[in-house]
Amino acid sequence: MRSTASKFSYLGPFAPRSSGDLARLGVVAALLGLILFGTLRYDHFLSSYNALSFLRYNSMFALIALGMALVIMTGGIDLSVGGTAAMSSVVAALLSPYHWALGLAGGLAAGLAVGTINGLLITRLRIQPFIATLAAMLAAYGTGLLLANNQSVSVSYDSGFTDIGQGDFLGFPTPAWIALFIYICGWITLERHPIGRRILAIGDGEVTAKLMGLKVERALMGVYITSGILAGLAGVILASQFGAGQPTEGVGWELFAIASVVVGGTLLTGGVGSIGATLAGVLLLAMVFNILNFENGLGWISLSAYWQSVIRGLFLLGVVILQAKLK
Repeated sequence: MRSTASKFSYLGPFAPRSSGDLARLGVVAALLGLILFGTLRYDHFLSSYNALSFLRYNSMFALIALGMALVIMTGGIDLSVGGTAAMSSVVAALLSPYHWALGLAGGLAAGLAVGTINGLLITRLRIQPFIATLAAMLAAYGTGLLLANNQSVSVSYDSGFTDIGQGDFLGFPTPAWIALFIYICGWITLERHPIGRRILAIGDGEVTAKLMGLKVERALMGVYITSGILAGLAGVILASQFGAGQPTEGVGWELFAIASVVVGGTLLTGGVGSIGATLAGVLLLAMVFNILNFENGLGWISLSAYWQSVIRGLFLLGVVILQAKLK
């Protein structure tokens, strides 16, 4: 079978060298195309209200997608991110009356706990990531419901906790700044630090990575802990942005994260991935739903929120099929 580069040789030096490169080019082109479409079709698409609301809300999904990207690059999966975010939102809300920093620390600690458990189950007990993180997801949802007594938990508006999700800094939403900073750190780690090469090497082949002398278990612990902490941070933003810890929120978040990662060109088999393209994948999927909301407003279509899960599933299926064809 011809390589991706040979298929696009007519592009000369600009030809994509792999299916991952092609996917990254495609997701950026599609994102720009949607922005152009929205700008031309809707009067207030580029309004500051729509743009800032878009960035504020989708920062949560950007965070869990980054953690998911690192996990998938190792050839694993983390199904617990939605449950972790929901549980962390409850913990953060319960602690928010005492101090905003305590609410933030509590949410991060909850994510850290889930990530650590996932890492230990996978590296020490050798349980498959799918099973380990599925069990963690169920446990996290159950713990969140127990802590919240099966209801939403209001946050404190007096401690400054809500500024994390509702505040602005230099005219942009605070959650967007947080996500941007973490993505920069993630890019530096993957592209400029030895741990990044270790993560991709594990995805290429765990046995081979061990024979090369790489500390595979330590790296795997690191990526699952990172995924847990980022899901915990997403839960903190969820609670502070909407004013309540929500134990039933987070359903389907893992699907959104996986779809964003795969749309960005990261292979589900591991070994290939991009932090920047993952962010582009998040923005692309979020932009699709943003445009659908505008269409609902125009009255041309009328789609309920349940259609979002259908669209996410179709997106994921389509990109996986495309990846298989380009191999």
